[in-house]
Amino acid sequence: MEQNKLANWSRRQWLQAAGVTGAVAGASVIGRSAFAAGPLREVKLAWNANAICLSAAPVAQERGIFEKHGLKVELVNFAGSTDQLLEAIATSKADAGVGMVHRWIKPLESGFDVKLVGSSHGGCSRLVGYGPAGVTDLQKLKGKTIAVSDLNSPGKNFFSVLLTKAGLNPEKDVTWRQFPGDMLGLAVEKGEAHAIADGDPNLFLIQRRTKGLVDLASNLSGEYAAKTCCVLGVSGNMVRNDRPTAAALTRALIEASDFVADNPNETAKIFSPYSKVPQEDLRAVLGTLTHRNHPVGTALRQEIEFYARDFKLVNVLKPSTDPAKFAAHVYADVLA
Repeated sequence: MEQNKLANWSRRQWLQAAGVTGAVAGASVIGRSAFAAGPLREVKLAWNANAICLSAAPVAQERGIFEKHGLKVELVNFAGSTDQLLEAIATSKADAGVGMVHRWIKPLESGFDVKLVGSSHGGCSRLVGYGPAGVTDLQKLKGKTIAVSDLNSPGKNFFSVLLTKAGLNPEKDVTWRQFPGDMLGLAVEKGEAHAIADGDPNLFLIQRRTKGLVDLASNLSGEYAAKTCCVLGVSGNMVRNDRPTAAALTRALIEASDFVADNPNETAKIFSPYSKVPQEDLRAVLGTLTHRNHPVGTALRQEIEFYARDFKLVNVLKPSTDPAKFAAHVYADVLA
């Protein structure tokens, strides 16, 4: 081949011709491994760019995983409420979104036209007690105040369930009090709260600078050890009319999640532009998550039903909601 033709080849042509499967040093996009033939399907994927647990999204973008599955994905940083996010997906302002199942279940009960089709990992939320206040296990939370950054947070919802299963009434035996996220540690030091329920990396950083905090539980404790946490939801319209795209997005997120599990250092590097947290701290948080745990199909439906039963237990869902019917309605098996 003539030298001038070689010089004019695009980077993508080189990768396609060479069948490259590994990382390419110095490339602006890290390690694109394969490219789907034909035009790419454009998809808007909403996510929270502050959440290291959702790092599979930028990993799929930077590693070319979306393109490998025939997708051109625009990541949309969504900082609004979960209701607003689900409304955006239901009305096709976004095609899909990733977020915590503990936030999504209650608004999905309201009837948004959004289907849960996949998942990414387990983990995210933790509960810590303040040792100097005598809170060193769940039972010692009775009569105490738990600090949260949001009274509708996944932490409050999940740990209300955990406290109920431990024999405590989450509405009568403890008090939930809201503080700004960066003030949660100060709240326990000043005696305004005696425990903290929050997510990482915020709680990880709080524990670093606040002496006396003791791990009590997480959403991987006990029977939840193999449960998923963050899920992928797509518009009902996509499931009905463009199922192959929904399937491709699901497969891409699963592949990216496996990459996160196998390559936490590289993942922290990819995510670092979205965060002010040092890479080594991002890496430490990734080590607490279970990115190999991403059920789909029947397994996902069963977990949604499990969480729906949990949320009925603490009156988050209506007494009339049937967990099995609810799960069957809000999920779709796009890989079948």
